[in-house]
Amino acid sequence: MVGEEGAFVLGWEEVLTEEELSATLKASGTDFSLPGSLQVLCMSEEEFREYKEQDGWEEDSEEEGGSTLSNEALSRLKPPCKKLLYDSVLLTLESYGSDLKAEQDLLNNKEAYKSLSRREQQALHVRYGQKRILHQVLELVR
Repeated sequence: MVGEEGAFVLGWEEVLTEEELSATLKASGTDFSLPGSLQVLCMSEEEFREYKEQDGWEEDSEEEGGSTLSNEALSRLKPPCKKLLYDSVLLTLESYGSDLKAEQDLLNNKEAYKSLSRREQQALHVRYGQKRILHQVLELVR
């Protein structure tokens, strides 16, 4: 349902793989900006079966044309979807070998930072940026 890689790509201001995330969450128009869509992962088994039988997938994808999954939209998700995203972000953060503060401390320690190879420095910047985005999403869906 999420695609071959099974991942969502989050940016500073919006979800960069909005098609995958919107297909997964399918929030209703009252709590989210996607008109006429439904929550898929937050549905009961019976609701999901009915939605699938009515070919809801095709209808919704045509309606979603100009919508974006901005950070503001993420903060308006229904509680079950917020929990799903929150838990997913926590799992992702746990997969890192260190936390955000450890990365920040290393970046601020000029001596330790200089002892890293150029490649390690670049990797540090990437990890730090990724963790900052993930922490931002945690705050949005809290």
